[in-house]
Amino acid sequence: MSAPIPVENVKLKRAYEAPAEGDGTRILVDRLWPRGVSKKEALLDLWMKDIAPSTELRKWFSHDPARWNEFRRRYAREVEQNTARLDQLRSLAQDGPITLVYSAHDEVHNDAVELKNLILGH
Repeated sequence: MSAPIPVENVKLKRAYEAPAEGDGTRILVDRLWPRGVSKKEALLDLWMKDIAPSTELRKWFSHDPARWNEFRRRYAREVEQNTARLDQLRSLAQDGPITLVYSAHDEVHNDAVELKNLILGH
């Protein structure tokens, strides 16, 4: 990673929220397609299934806030195994805004939150 990525270049948005002009490149970062959302409604530029947590990790975490810190460690290890995708996300964020689209109800404890931190190098 060369220059720091501006924090405002990496946004988060639930798949159930309407796309907005300022979203930039919209990237679904879930392994599963969001229920009840059509491809037309989602208005996605990319679907990066392989950057999402593994099925095993997703099931283990089960969106339990008590497991959040351990989930973050395990997920970071998985993302480290997929540096090409992480580098692609960083490159896109260097060029302009990106929005990581996710379907979790919990807007604080989900993989997109941690992925944003990893993209920004936090």
